[in-house]
Amino acid sequence: MSPVLRVHVSPNPGDLPGGAVIQQLMDGLAGWALFGSLAALLISAIVWALGANSGNYHAAGRGKTGVLVAGLTALLVGAAPALINFFNQLGQRV
Repeated sequence: MSPVLRVHVSPNPGDLPGGAVIQQLMDGLAGWALFGSLAALLISAIVWALGANSGNYHAAGRGKTGVLVAGLTALLVGAAPALINFFNQLGQRV
C-alpha cells in the first residue's frame, strides 16, 4: 500500500519578511492603475465629445472605445483580489 501524502498550504503574506511592504506596494499599484483609468476615461470622453460635435465619426468611435476600455480596466483592478481569491479557493478544492 502506498503512503498517503498530506501537504497543506495556507497562504499568509503577513508571515513573510517584507509582507507588509509588498501589500503596500500592491495597494499603491492598484491606486495608480485607477488613476490611469480615470485619466483615460476623461481623455476618451473629451475625444468622444469633440469628435461627435465636429462630425469626426472616427474620433467619436475611438473615444467611445476608450471610455469602455477605461471602465473595464477599473472593473478589473477592483475585481482582481476577488478573482484571485476565487480561483485560489477553487484550486484548494481539487
